[in-house]
Amino acid sequence: MAQKRVAIQTERPKSPPICGVEGCAGCSWIFTGLEREGQQELRRLMRSVEYGEDEAIFHEGTPAFGFFIICSGKAKLIKQGPAGKRQILKIVGPGELLGEENLFDGGTHTASARTIEPTRARFIKREDFLDFLVRHPMIALQLAEKVARELQGFQAKLIETAYEGCRARLARLLLALAEKYGTVEGAIHAHISRTDLAEMAGISTETAIRTLGEFEERGLISLKRRKIAILDRPGLEEVAAPLAAEPIENLL
Repeated sequence: MAQKRVAIQTERPKSPPICGVEGCAGCSWIFTGLEREGQQELRRLMRSVEYGEDEAIFHEGTPAFGFFIICSGKAKLIKQGPAGKRQILKIVGPGELLGEENLFDGGTHTASARTIEPTRARFIKREDFLDFLVRHPMIALQLAEKVARELQGFQAKLIETAYEGCRARLARLLLALAEKYGTVEGAIHAHISRTDLAEMAGISTETAIRTLGEFEERGLISLKRRKIAILDRPGLEEVAAPLAAEPIENLL
């Protein structure tokens, strides 16, 4: 009998929007507790940027001048491996940060970022934000906690890739996407291609397509073009059950 999965939480509920844009879903929880003056100060550091669908935000190996807060749309962080093989490390949506892992070392980007759909964001220069953290150390501590949580998630993903089969990986990925972007009816509101799903799960595109078809035949999911809906959550959770005593949660 499969043991209950222990989730590693990598994100908390968002804080109120700081950018001042009407309809904004809110900012990353690392800004929770920031007083009004601090919010105004942070807002002055922001520069608005917009990207189209499937457009590069930054490339692996290029200088990291700062980080982004996603206002609308979605983007993916991609690591290039040997022989051109790619791994999608995470997907970020409204309110989440992108590129913050390079804030403290001042080096180059260790992965590339590309939009999944048209995306609006706020860019903050590294030097400006580091000065801001000196005046607001609570935010620095919360940022450090976020980075630590993501490190836990990446470690869990390494275990998953090493020890689990493609069905369990893909099932867990679908459940994580549904948790983050799903509706009450089970539909996943994220326009993610089959190739993206494969690169997130660490399997080939052909294997992802074949496994998704198998899930559909078993009545676990429905597939309509790029839209996926979970029909049998308990059944999919059974497929996704991890190895005993391993706390595994896909990082998005």
